[in-house]
Amino acid sequence: MKNLTPKFVLKVAGTLTAIALVVAALLGVVNMVTHERIEEFNFAATREALAAVTPEGADFQPVDLTDDAVAAAAAQGGTLTEMYCVSTGGYACKVVASGSQGNIEMIVGVDAEGAVTGISVVENAETKGIGSKVMDNLPNDAGVPVLDQFIGLSGAGTLEVKKNITPITGATVSTRGITAGANAALAAVATMG
Repeated sequence: MKNLTPKFVLKVAGTLTAIALVVAALLGVVNMVTHERIEEFNFAATREALAAVTPEGADFQPVDLTDDAVAAAAAQGGTLTEMYCVSTGGYACKVVASGSQGNIEMIVGVDAEGAVTGISVVENAETKGIGSKVMDNLPNDAGVPVLDQFIGLSGAGTLEVKKNITPITGATVSTRGITAGANAALAAVATMG
């Protein structure tokens, strides 16, 4: 083994430091270039999901999240990340809940009477051909599109898979994630008075 002199060690350390600084600078440049585009893409996906769960022509105004709304959503198994007041009445909530393969990010519309107006999945990591059936709103075991069965339901904490929510066979965990998101949104909206 070659004798490691202090000069050699400093040379290797200096070279590695220089490489790390160049790579960090390049990553920073890539982030600056792509950050705005990624934000635009995420905003477009959110707007599309908001339009899917609210009446046609509705406008949305962001609402500051209250501690009560965030806590109520968490108590139902979801994380409230955004909330919008809908011009036609009610709210739309961006909620994250656990699925079988990771988080499911969804928008849940809730009308002025506290009933679900729709659910639109923004992002998920569910298994193709299994959990993706739920995300794509395919018919459940009762023949009803799995996301559409939530429309008109109300009462935070009352929605339960295999009780009043019918899953797709093989995708029960994904259906539970959507159900947790719906319960979380209903609970958050209930705190808004």
